[in-house]
Amino acid sequence: MRILLIEDDAILGAAVRDQIAGDGHSVDWVQRLDAAERAMAVAAHDLLLLDLMLPDGRGIPFLRRLRGRGLKTPVIILTALDQISERIEGLNAGADDYLVKPFDLGELSARIGSVARRYSGNPNPILTHRSLKIDLAGRVLQRDGQPVSLTAREWALFEAFLARPGQLLSKAQLEDKLYSFDEAIESNTIEVHISHLRKKLGAELIETERGLGYRLRPA
Repeated sequence: MRILLIEDDAILGAAVRDQIAGDGHSVDWVQRLDAAERAMAVAAHDLLLLDLMLPDGRGIPFLRRLRGRGLKTPVIILTALDQISERIEGLNAGADDYLVKPFDLGELSARIGSVARRYSGNPNPILTHRSLKIDLAGRVLQRDGQPVSLTAREWALFEAFLARPGQLLSKAQLEDKLYSFDEAIESNTIEVHISHLRKKLGAELIETERGLGYRLRPA
């Protein structure tokens, strides 16, 4: 997934960014609401992580404006404001989850996965696809009953396909899921990751539409 992190605390922001990147997601990190608006204007994000107290405004009115414009992207609030009334306000403004600082980074990863699964239409973390058994929450994968190890980027790419089985995904769409604004992307990176997935999961699993993109063969 491509995630927009809106957090002005440099230490926490760096820790969250590194955690998410370690999970294989791409992260665009901004520290102001106006920078968040600019980032959203030039990239499609799958999830927003939103602090409520930013240098140029509060997160709740910002979230209300986004929902008022019809934005359906899931939002998880990250904040030190821990009163029940504040949680209710955030959820009523359109947030999908609410995490109070300080929080465990592993819990953040779990909540990101949970929200992403709900939005993909299948909240069940255990999936089967052909000869594969997939535990999305635990990132455990078996092929014909045998464990398979994927790198973080391979997991992120595989999850992008699982979210849209049978749908053609272009190389640019896949790059957007894996890389943030400040990361250099080699021209054959997606091809290399897909080659690795085919070797580990089966050559027939991912189809190529030459010049158009790739799709996960339906179960």
